[in-house]
Amino acid sequence: MRMLALPCSPYGRTMADAAAVPALDLTQPGQLLFIGCGGTELPDDVASLISEGRVGGLILFARNVRDPVQVRALVDDAHSRAPAGTPLTVAIDQEGGRVQRLREPWTVWPPMGTVGARDDVALTRQVGFAMGRELADQRIDLDFAPSADVATNPTNPIIGDRSFAADPTSVSRHTCAFIEGMHEAGVATCAKHFPGHGDASVDSHLELPHLTCDWERLREVELPPFRALIDAGVPSVMTAHVLLEQIDSERPATLSHDVISGLRGELGWDGLVFTDDLEMKAIADHFTPEQIARGALGAGVDALLVCSQTDLREALLAQLERLPDALLEPALRRMGAFKARHSGGRFASGATPPYAEHRALAASIEAAP
Repeated sequence: MRMLALPCSPYGRTMADAAAVPALDLTQPGQLLFIGCGGTELPDDVASLISEGRVGGLILFARNVRDPVQVRALVDDAHSRAPAGTPLTVAIDQEGGRVQRLREPWTVWPPMGTVGARDDVALTRQVGFAMGRELADQRIDLDFAPSADVATNPTNPIIGDRSFAADPTSVSRHTCAFIEGMHEAGVATCAKHFPGHGDASVDSHLELPHLTCDWERLREVELPPFRALIDAGVPSVMTAHVLLEQIDSERPATLSHDVISGLRGELGWDGLVFTDDLEMKAIADHFTPEQIARGALGAGVDALLVCSQTDLREALLAQLERLPDALLEPALRRMGAFKARHSGGRFASGATPPYAEHRALAASIEAAP
């Protein structure tokens, strides 16, 4: 199989080499809210929130995708509406396998479990680069990938082959290779789902998973990929909506200072932390918008994700705009540092799908014995 060449420009640049954005406005609490919407054009209410700097990011889903021209127009419109001091971050879940919002005529990628089974980190890096290039060409800034979960439970209904492997060493090697490739393409990444969703037996979209992991088990199995990704320069982390009974019997990881302290303290992470979608029943069925906003920021989480529900979006925005400065300032500082490097869709090359080399790469992985 012929490996893809990594060109020097624009993808040979690191994101740190990008032109600096203007001085950021760190007074808007809504910058900590990332939202989704319906339709293939920006709804008026979402366009207004972006224009006012009252949301920090837009998350794209399959419902927002018709074709490459339409997606690029949607993303360009969103970026252009954001004030200079509050540039918009456009994000997407593009993992491969079951979780990829851009499909034909973009490349349809195999699940990362299939990529990991090849156990070729150079190949994994090529996949990250190729996937990132397709996102960058749509001016998408952030991919909520890779899954850093270790697939220890073969009956897990939500992770499964989204994970690279069932052992932490393999997951560490391949997730690091993946982000190296994607960063080369100019797209930021997100390690998910801290502190690990791989051992769950239920889907957190539907109910709250309870795990019996203690810190000793987490340090041995779940945490090594996150530590490796932090060392490799991953710019953001996403939490898991799981309840770790032996660490915090009342609050899921997203809202638990006891759990997030392992990320902020033990792993020394001072970068951006996202919640998973707050519409998921693991959170939405148990906590009010006030408990979610105060709980997440109080735990050390920075950015709240609301992927479709207007009422929850408005309720959380209102809560954010009421929070005291002491809760908001650390999160806004981290969001500002992230946006200074990873916003504004600055790495598009002008290429459009289909990408023949990428399709050949995906097909070669699927065809491997």
